[in-house]
Amino acid sequence: MGSFFLSVPLTIFFLFVAPVWLWLHYRSKRELGEGLSQEERRRLEVLTREAQQMRERIRSLEVILDSQHPNWREPS
Repeated sequence: MGSFFLSVPLTIFFLFVAPVWLWLHYRSKRELGEGLSQEERRRLEVLTREAQQMRERIRSLEVILDSQHPNWREPS
C-alpha cells in the first residue's frame, strides 16, 4: 500500500509535469542561444561608433594638451 501512494504521484509527475517542464526549459535555452535581436544589434553598432568617436576626441585632446602643457600627464 505504501508503494501505491508513492507510485501514483511519481507517475503523474513523469507523465504530465516533467514533459512540460523539459519543454519550457529547452525553449528558454534556445531563445537565449539565438543571440542578439535586430534592435540590440543596431544599438550595439551605435554604441561602438560613439565609442570610436569618443576615442578619437580623447586622442585629439591629448595631442592638444601635449603641445600646450607637456607635463600634464605627470602627477603633481
